[in-house]
Amino acid sequence: MKTEQIALTASVVFAGLWSGLLGMLTLVMHPMLANMNGAEFERFLRAFLPVARKAWFNYVCAIGMAVAPIVALISLRDDPSSISFLLAAIGLTIVIVGVYVVSNVWKEPLHDVMLTWNPEAMPTDWETGRSRYFAINWIQAAATWTVFALFLAALIAA
Repeated sequence: MKTEQIALTASVVFAGLWSGLLGMLTLVMHPMLANMNGAEFERFLRAFLPVARKAWFNYVCAIGMAVAPIVALISLRDDPSSISFLLAAIGLTIVIVGVYVVSNVWKEPLHDVMLTWNPEAMPTDWETGRSRYFAINWIQAAATWTVFALFLAALIAA
């Protein structure tokens, strides 16, 4: 197996794992969270977010989704017009924007705000915050599902 095939396989694995995590979050947990009142939602976040934000799995997948396609692109640099190169480059761009930028600009700051809420005296706009939380998760889910498909197509074409 060539270096680009190994790197693209790793890209597919990391994107697939992250896609599964976001699938569980959006398709399983969102409906559960949508049925909670403000205090229940906040108590859940207080238990969930500190663990989720520091989980080794998150770091491995997030870093892997960038490093593996970079290795693939370096391996494919002699033919930058190849379909594998183009798909991997588009996928990496979506990882940077849809995972890294969205997380650092919108998701993590929102987590910080939500963790300051008092479950016994929720802000009047807490439902707006929950809606933003859901929307951001959906954006990242769509991004990682797209990245998974792009990396898989790049691997098949390699």
